Amino acid sequence: MRRLLPLLALCLAMLTPLAAPAADAAAPSEQIVAGLSQEQISITASFSGSSILIFGAVKRDAPPAQPPLQVIVTLQGPRTPVQVSRKGDVFGLWINTASAKVTEAPAYYAIATSAPLAQILSHTDDLRYRISIPLAIRETGVASQVSEPRAFLDALIRIRERDGLYKLDEGAVTIDQSTLFRARLNLPANLTEGLYTARMFLTRDGKVVASQKTDVRVRKTGVERWLYQLAQNQPALYGLLSLVIAIVAGWLASAAFRAFRR
Repeated sequence: MRRLLPLLALCLAMLTPLAAPAADAAAPSEQIVAGLSQEQISITASFSGSSILIFGAVKRDAPPAQPPLQVIVTLQGPRTPVQVSRKGDVFGLWINTASAKVTEAPAYYAIATSAPLAQILSHTDDLRYRISIPLAIRETGVASQVSEPRAFLDALIRIRERDGLYKLDEGAVTIDQSTLFRARLNLPANLTEGLYTARMFLTRDGKVVASQKTDVRVRKTGVERWLYQLAQNQPALYGLLSLVIAIVAGWLASAAFRAFRR
């Protein structure tokens, strides 16, 4: 038995190096090296929207495989709870008849793709990475609040698409030689302040083969930021200041009107 132990140890030592290549083979063969045209967007009084360029390259150790590589880029704003209400006619009055609270919905969500999303992303991987607009919304508990949860979620998406906050831009990603890609996303004027996350996905045959993400900060600057922080941190003082401004503005308007009548 003692003679067999050294032989067993030698066999294990010979098998150990064979395990390393197997682990290396499981590593992704394609990776994303990405960048942004700007890492911070400032909201000022004259802010009327902006745009951000998301670009990158595919790092690989071998020539591109088949089928062709596709790219999906998303930009997601801060997640917040949202109350969705439905109005109805009650005795001649148009009032809220039902409402549901959505657990988390992105304040802004945009998707840019190199081809139609349904063709380059499988349903399984969409569920796994929550890429499409409906899956980006956390709808936990909505079904227990209303009898038609899908209608409330569709209404939320429809309203935010109308306001330019949710968008799907198929074909907006340009790919050069299956290696370089870029996409420009246009941001609306009604952006919410907070941390935004840009995600990039490489897909092949409907499956995600690599992904990467980076953050973008959207923040108010100047007087707008001072007023925002005052309202958040000292609401009583903010309310008093608003009252004083309203009184002064009213007095100035009255004085100007009297001077004009003379």
